[in-house]
Amino acid sequence: MIGGMRPDRRPDRLAALRRRLGERGVDALLVTHLPNIRYLTGFSGSAGMLLVDAERSVLVTDSRYSIQAPAEAHGAAAVEIEPVNLWDRLRLVLTGRGVRSLGFESDRLTVSGAERLQGVWPGRLEPVVGTVEELRAVKDAGEIEAIRQAVALAQEALAVVLETIRVGQTERQIAARLEAELRGRGGEWHPFPTIVGSGPRTALPHAEASNRVVGAGDLLLLDFGARLEGYCSDLTRTVVVGADPTDRQREVHGAVLGAQRAAFAALAAGRTGSEVDEATRSALAGAGFGAGIRHSTGHGIGLELHEEPRLARSVDNPVYPGAVVTVEPGVYLEGWGGIRIEDDVVVRAGGAEYLSAPSHELLVVR
Repeated sequence: MIGGMRPDRRPDRLAALRRRLGERGVDALLVTHLPNIRYLTGFSGSAGMLLVDAERSVLVTDSRYSIQAPAEAHGAAAVEIEPVNLWDRLRLVLTGRGVRSLGFESDRLTVSGAERLQGVWPGRLEPVVGTVEELRAVKDAGEIEAIRQAVALAQEALAVVLETIRVGQTERQIAARLEAELRGRGGEWHPFPTIVGSGPRTALPHAEASNRVVGAGDLLLLDFGARLEGYCSDLTRTVVVGADPTDRQREVHGAVLGAQRAAFAALAAGRTGSEVDEATRSALAGAGFGAGIRHSTGHGIGLELHEEPRLARSVDNPVYPGAVVTVEPGVYLEGWGGIRIEDDVVVRAGGAEYLSAPSHELLVVR
């Protein structure tokens, strides 16, 4: 059990990784992307390298983690503490291991990091892209439960904050209260800076909270999430402040809600990311809002806010059971505003399941 709560899946993950390395003819893999290291070992520190070969795994980190690393990685990796230079310690770890070809995360390692790796490893280097991320794309039951709890925490925090929103408050004041509720209810940290946009600024999909004062009848868009046990949630709700919604606001909200329902219906195991995205786009275009689309339908969530799989028109890969994704259609009209509805969904063999409580009405806060 990890943390006395859930079955330890790390041995299974490492075994799956070793099988994939064997299929590629790679003797060992140097993992440098920290979320991948956490997935494979449980280590949550900010510095480290993980070497995985056919027989064992070795985590190299610095002396700040001399207590934390052995506790977190126990049972998954041996720990080497290096007080001066991690690359020098990696050289020692590699010595005498019989490694002929060393894989490295070429899409994650910096240029300077690659140069240092070449300096400590004179043998054959093999670029490896997405191997661990492909494993992470399918969540086990414990991961899904962690995300479900992060979703529940975020929804509880939002419910409290919505009761406090009034005309005359600034976006930053609202964002601060929401972030305080997320943290105060047990969130480890925020997966991203909370997005709060009001009025015409809701047409900015990633509006940073500003000092704009919220007026009566304004749309207010809140994009936020929680992190628990390292796992993220990601939700968006758009509400009207201090007045009944206009016909135009109801029309756009109805179109976005219809697009989300279309995407959800299309989100079955085996469907591709582009097929799900096309369901969203077709629904919005059919409602007359195709020109207001500014982003794809969704993305995977887990140890990172954005991970595989993606629901986008360029993605022809199938979505497998166990994937957890956002479904977040939006319409953005410059000078008027925008509406986005975002929920977190797990893909099952026969369809999909909401992890969040989906929004059905355009909510008014007074």
